[in-house]
Order: sequence, then structure tokens, then C-alpha cells
Amino acid sequence: MQINEELKKYIEQNILPEYEKNEIGHGINHIKYVIDRSFELVKENNLDLNSDMVYTIAAYHDIGHHIDSKNHEIISAEIMYNDKNLLNFFSSEELKIIKEAIEDHRASSKNEPRSIYGKVVSSADRNNTVEDCLRRTYTYGKKLNPDATDEELFLRAYDVLNKKFGEDGYAKFYFKDKKYEEFLVEIRNLLKEKENYINTQRDYIMKLKKSKKI
Repeated sequence: MQINEELKKYIEQNILPEYEKNEIGHGINHIKYVIDRSFELVKENNLDLNSDMVYTIAAYHDIGHHIDSKNHEIISAEIMYNDKNLLNFFSSEELKIIKEAIEDHRASSKNEPRSIYGKVVSSADRNNTVEDCLRRTYTYGKKLNPDATDEELFLRAYDVLNKKFGEDGYAKFYFKDKKYEEFLVEIRNLLKEKENYINTQRDYIMKLKKSKKI
């Protein structure tokens, strides 16, 4: 899928650098992952979508996370919608769809995304490796409670991941995807025993600390 070069240049120079303000779990590497994953899902599912819209939704979806993590999907959508530079690339109707897709991307949302674009970015935003889960739950927990001990953060992460990816978890995926299905099997097996989960996360976080990756 081809992206408008001027749009890509604008976002790379003016939007993506803003992710330095977010904690690592919602930083630039995560955004690049969601962009790539979005296009992967479009291709795998033969979706006939506007590539510029897909790219823009993924690029802006967490931009307001450092402002208010609990309402970041609303703030991120507003930041995008108020960016007058995007009027050079999209119609008012397209911007409305982009805004709604960003608002709808959050896994914990009780409602299904209002468009196929929202379903793409929501699905692309899901973790699909256990290592990602171990790292992101730790770094985000640390941001929320800097004084918490590692053991407290591991317990919090276990509860968070059970609620999100457990057998009755709230995380939804809107497309058939072998990679995500394999991930669910792996994370659910790990979550079956709390002690095993905590030992696994502890070992992984210690490894990241030693290599100075967190």
C-alpha cells in the first residue's frame, strides 16, 4: 500500500517525535509496530482501505498518552482532528472516520469500533508476543506508581494481563490471525500459574535491566 509521500514526511517530522514524551510502552517503537501491523492486517485480509487513513490513524493513536493515559484515546483523537495540516490530505468525512477510529482503538472499550479502520488499528494495537506484555506491563506500572517494588509491579501485571488476555479477557481481535491466536495460547498458558508467571517476568525484566533496555 502506497502512502502519500508528503503526508508521510509531515508525520515523520512533526508527529512521531512527540512520542518521546510517552513512557516506553507507548513510545515510538510501539507506534512503528502498530503502523506495520496495521498494514499487515490490511494485506492479510484483502481489505480495500485508504492507505493514508490507515497510516494516520496508527501514527496518531497514542499521541496524547503522556497527557492523560486513562483518556488518551479521546485526547489523541482531538490532537489529530485539530491538526489543520491534515486538511491538505483528507476530506472532512475522512477526518471524521480517522477521529472515530482513534477514539475506538482501546482494548478495554465496551463498544465495537464504528468502522473497519477502527477495527484494524484496535487489532494492530494488541500485543502479540509474551515479551511485549512482560515489558509493557512493567514499564507502564512503574510510570503509574514509581515507588512500587518490582514484586508489586509483577503482581499488578499478572492481574492486568489476566483481565485483558485471560479466557474471559476483554481484549478483542477483529480478524482471523494465526500470529495472534498463537500468542493467546502462549500467554494463557503462562498465566495459569501465578508463581510461574511472576518468575518469568522477573527473569525477563532483570535481563532488560542488565542490558539497559529499560
